[in-house]
Order: sequence, then structure tokens, then C-alpha cells
Amino acid sequence: MAEPRRPCILLVEDEWLVSDVVARELEDAGFGVIETATGEAALAALRDHPSVDLLLTDIRLPGGLDGWTLAEEARRLRPDLPVIYATGYSAVAPRRVPKSLFFTKPYRTAALVEAIRGLGVAPGPVP
Repeated sequence: MAEPRRPCILLVEDEWLVSDVVARELEDAGFGVIETATGEAALAALRDHPSVDLLLTDIRLPGGLDGWTLAEEARRLRPDLPVIYATGYSAVAPRRVPKSLFFTKPYRTAALVEAIRGLGVAPGPVP
């Protein structure tokens, strides 16, 4: 019997330690994770991987795209893509896309996983 597909999360985080910890926790919870550190790399990954089921992005990112703009561009490509923002601080006024969630760092990974599942993105049963 084929193993069920693991839902794929596009994680956009420029602090490698945070990215590594969050990615490992999400993988342990049954998700596949694609890690990127900039908005530009995230958009490229979104174009290259139609299997992405959710965007989890920091707000303050290096390069020309912050998390707000990244989510807007991601929704132009994929109008139904669930989005979760996570940041410790942002001097820019929030511009959340509709039906998105916002987490303040530091956050509990268990709460993040619960929120992801609440958005309808959940791993299938393990055979």
C-alpha cells in the first residue's frame, strides 16, 4: 500500500536556527517542509512546487519582499493557499490576506500545528 502524501508547508524564515527547529517539529507532526529564507526564493519554490499546501512566513525578510507582500503575491498565484504569518516584531502596519492567521514569536509549535490542521491541512493516517 502506498504511503499517504504528506501535506507540504513552505516555511519562509531567515533565521536558520528558527527555521531548522520549526521544520523539524513540523516534519515530526507529519508534514513535508520546503525551507526558504527570502520572499523571492519562496515565490520561486511556490512556482516550482505545486504540491505546497500552506505558506508559513516571517514578516521581516531580507531582499525585496517582506512577508506581507510575499503572501499577497502567493495568493495571486494560488488564491486558496492558506497563509500563516509569524513574527516577533514588524514596524510595518499589518496587511494580512483574507482568511490568514497570525502568530507572535515565540510561539508553541503545538499551537502552530493545531492551527495548520484547523486550516484543513493535515497529514493522512500512517499505514
